[in-house]
Amino acid sequence: MKNDRQMQFSGRLVVVSNRVADPRKPAAGGLAVALGEALAQSGGLWFGWSGAIDEAGAPGEGRLQTRQAGRVTLATVDLARQDHDSYYLGYSNSVLWPVFHCRLDLANFETGDIAGYRRVNRMMARKLLPLLRDDDVIWIHDYHLIPLAAELRALGCRQRMGFFLHIPLPPPVILAAIPQHQWLMRSLFAYDLVGLQSEADLSHFDRYVQAEADAKPVAEHQYRAFGATVRAQAFPIGIDVAEFERLGKAPEAVEIYENMREEYARRRLLLGIDRLDYSKGIPQRVRAFRSMLSRYPDTHSDATLIMIASPSRDSVHAYADLRQELEGLCGATNGDYGELDWMPVRYIHRTVARKRVPGLCRVARVGLVTPLRDGMNLVAKEYVVAQNPEDPGVLVLSRFAGAAEQLKDALLVNPYDTEGMADAMYRALNMPLEERQRRHRALLANVCEFDVHWWRGRFLQALAETNADADEAARALIATSR
Repeated sequence: MKNDRQMQFSGRLVVVSNRVADPRKPAAGGLAVALGEALAQSGGLWFGWSGAIDEAGAPGEGRLQTRQAGRVTLATVDLARQDHDSYYLGYSNSVLWPVFHCRLDLANFETGDIAGYRRVNRMMARKLLPLLRDDDVIWIHDYHLIPLAAELRALGCRQRMGFFLHIPLPPPVILAAIPQHQWLMRSLFAYDLVGLQSEADLSHFDRYVQAEADAKPVAEHQYRAFGATVRAQAFPIGIDVAEFERLGKAPEAVEIYENMREEYARRRLLLGIDRLDYSKGIPQRVRAFRSMLSRYPDTHSDATLIMIASPSRDSVHAYADLRQELEGLCGATNGDYGELDWMPVRYIHRTVARKRVPGLCRVARVGLVTPLRDGMNLVAKEYVVAQNPEDPGVLVLSRFAGAAEQLKDALLVNPYDTEGMADAMYRALNMPLEERQRRHRALLANVCEFDVHWWRGRFLQALAETNADADEAARALIATSR
């Protein structure tokens, strides 16, 4: 459901993210399309890393390139090899990603990559500054760029700035394990608005800033510390429902649906689609499926798990180990339970084209979205939209995904509880039609109401309502204390 509320600011929208997408391209996802719409309304600017590595580049420098995509200016910066390795592979994905997903055991705190992270954010601020106008509204995205507002404030930027964290925010005791966590979280007070995915994340923010920064709640969703006030609020992100429905009617999705339905006519399919990431709970899912086969013999020669795990950071040891573990689990399950005419697990370690995803979702009796921790997880919402309302499948959803706060009519599971998840899979496979329809109606209504356009409109409306001129001196102090 598209949100048409008018934003209460008259300047351009400037979006800043680690990577930049051209919203006009067919491969662009719902988020890129939604942000592109807002940018086009104001003739906006989208700024970020180009994805290119300049092997000859000096650390802290970057070559700026701009091009037009309709009314939207796309501005990108190349990264020097040392900056890429420390900012992106190092601090962003070897410290912040595991810690924010509550995996302290996988975080690398000893590399000193924080210097590269701070250097790249400082460089991004320098490159962005000349492109800004006085009445711009700046929306910065995700964990790669947490300190960017503080760097911009240090250069004299007074524009209204908002930040949205797409991944989960962990509890304070986990956050406090990050060396220099006080500096990182203090950087958030350089923003006017901080957006989080869920009420649980907002609770973690509230507890952290009060316990570690001695922040005082001054109004609903507002906190004061370091002499500055920031508004923090939950804005659960959604999908572009209309765009995904169009994908579902396209030839590629229809073809794979028909082919899969014919090939697996004698089977009931359970489907998991993820990046191969340790946060997604993929080995736990396979163990639960194996447990279901062991405990419920009537599923033999019937239930088939299609496990699609697209490649992700294969050069990192934790991901290589995960792939080896998963391949061992799938092979053992097929070896122990398979028949000549039935392979229980079909494991695919490749990226499946997005245009095929709706067809895969529609043919699956059960959608398995069981991360150990996730900011939201939009695959859960896509699975719901793809279903035939007359004969819908069942969504099995981890209670540790941000989506669980909204999608309460899914079968909510604890991915650490192997037998409990096995029981939920069996229940989903055998759920009566009337219950499946009732659950699906409620899930679909929620997904359609709180779509990506609602998310964008709600965040920008909240940002427009903040007092951007308040606490200017305090924000400058925060910036200079970096």
